Amino acid sequence: MIQKIEINGVHFQVDEDLEKYTKRKIGHLDKYMSKHAKVSAHAEVKLKESKAKDKKQCQCEVILHLPKETLMVKETTINMYAAVDIVEAKLKNQIKKYKDTQESAKFHQRVIRRFRREL
Repeated sequence: MIQKIEINGVHFQVDEDLEKYTKRKIGHLDKYMSKHAKVSAHAEVKLKESKAKDKKQCQCEVILHLPKETLMVKETTINMYAAVDIVEAKLKNQIKKYKDTQESAKFHQRVIRRFRREL
């Protein structure tokens, strides 16, 4: 589980149920990270609610700080729980891409070191 998660509500008070739900959803994204990224990863979650003329808009923005990169996802829907779910799915895909790029670079370095030793 991601150890440091900051949850802030903008223009509304975040209740305990929503905070637990957000921590559970965003916190379990660490299973998609590599070991070195899990240690220093931390997330900032901003939950914003705005009321237009006839609609309520709920916005969830997550900034995930990883080694060598920062991932940011933002989603706006009618329901705050749905926004958190969509942000979690988008972050999952971005973390998988991040992991692939980091692992491919490390693999390339290992192969080069091995060839240099053989020469």
